[in-house]
Amino acid sequence: MGKNAMTVIMQEQTITTASGRKPEALATGRAARLAIRRNQHAGPTSGLAPGFVQANLAILPQALAQDFLQFCQRNPKPCPVIGMSAPGDPRVPALGEDLDIRTDLPRYRVWRSGSLVDEPTDILKWWRDDLVTFALGCSFSFEEALLDAGIELRHMTCDCTVPMYRTSVETTAAGPFHGPLVVSMRPMKPADAIRAIQITTRFPSVHGAPVHIGKPELIGIKDLGRPDWGDAVPVHEDEIPVFWACGVTPQSVIMAVRPDFCITHYPGAMLVTDRRNTEFAIM
Repeated sequence: MGKNAMTVIMQEQTITTASGRKPEALATGRAARLAIRRNQHAGPTSGLAPGFVQANLAILPQALAQDFLQFCQRNPKPCPVIGMSAPGDPRVPALGEDLDIRTDLPRYRVWRSGSLVDEPTDILKWWRDDLVTFALGCSFSFEEALLDAGIELRHMTCDCTVPMYRTSVETTAAGPFHGPLVVSMRPMKPADAIRAIQITTRFPSVHGAPVHIGKPELIGIKDLGRPDWGDAVPVHEDEIPVFWACGVTPQSVIMAVRPDFCITHYPGAMLVTDRRNTEFAIM
């Protein structure tokens, strides 16, 4: 594409199914991946394979992999590693059988020197023998637990993508990797916010408890109505914004670091795994 990455991100659009309709849920992670691989599902993965873990994606050359792993270890809330591949291997055996990272996400983002150059539906032509895949925990896992507790998630009520914001909070650097924390926001009544903290604390491998509640200006967010990714949602007068560390943070870091080559997931288009959300609960 060659467009400036910031421009592209600010013009973010939600991907849709090939038919233009919201897909019916697929029962398992493997079924979801096969449907995606066969181009039978081309939209957001939210709602696919209920109960199964979904993951954010970062694919980097081996020369950068150790520094990126250290970056994730130093920033476990936005970048919780739940799976990692061997160099050049498109499989991530810890996350699923018959998994091919090159074909099993609905859409990807390909970056060169920090600029977005492609948004393909597979990365077969971009694959290299030195690439290492990192799968990072996703908030879809704790959202299931919030829904089970009867807590409304506004982006689901509005049938849109959760709003995400670049903050003024810096991540902890490792090697060349540094940059601002990205957060996702869900408006809640105070009682629900307290309950949400209790619930999501149980899921440290998928972002865990919120990183900030209320007063978005304290973390550098000037306007909740203008997210950097996803869609704006209404915040009612009796609600407060609740912010979680977000797996889009690596994309923000890529824009800051500008590595020669990198592949990430398209926001909302995740890797659906064979792992169960319950496996990641600690209590």
